[in-house]
Amino acid sequence: MLAGLTVVFAILTWALLQRVYQFIPAVPWTAIPTVLLLALGEAHTGWMTRARIRRKPGTKPVEPLAVARLVALAKASAYGGAVFAGVFAGFAFYAAGLLDQDTPRRDFFIAGGSFLGCVALVCAALYLEHCCRVPEDPDAAPDRRG
Repeated sequence: MLAGLTVVFAILTWALLQRVYQFIPAVPWTAIPTVLLLALGEAHTGWMTRARIRRKPGTKPVEPLAVARLVALAKASAYGGAVFAGVFAGFAFYAAGLLDQDTPRRDFFIAGGSFLGCVALVCAALYLEHCCRVPEDPDAAPDRRG
């Protein structure tokens, strides 16, 4: 689903840029560190939440409502990251055809870096969502499916 969303937005962005590229401002480089910081924050939150859910020594138990909110954050970040990854991929694909010019070459590298940052955000969001799962009860009856 997320990959499909990325592809659709990449195609839409590429098609839109065919007509409006010369009229829009340059891609801001600030997207790269911003998205990477978001990814780092979500990955760290996932790591800490997982430790709290598993009640590791030195951690406080986590409130169930807080975990539900983190799952909502993770889902929203995954979808938002996929959409923006598609936008930056479309931008990079369009600019790749114009690498002999200075501004499109700059846009290509910034959009490519932003795309990689968005991929990192999606991965961190999926990790956070995974970390919010309730661990299996070791005392529960085994699954009989074989």
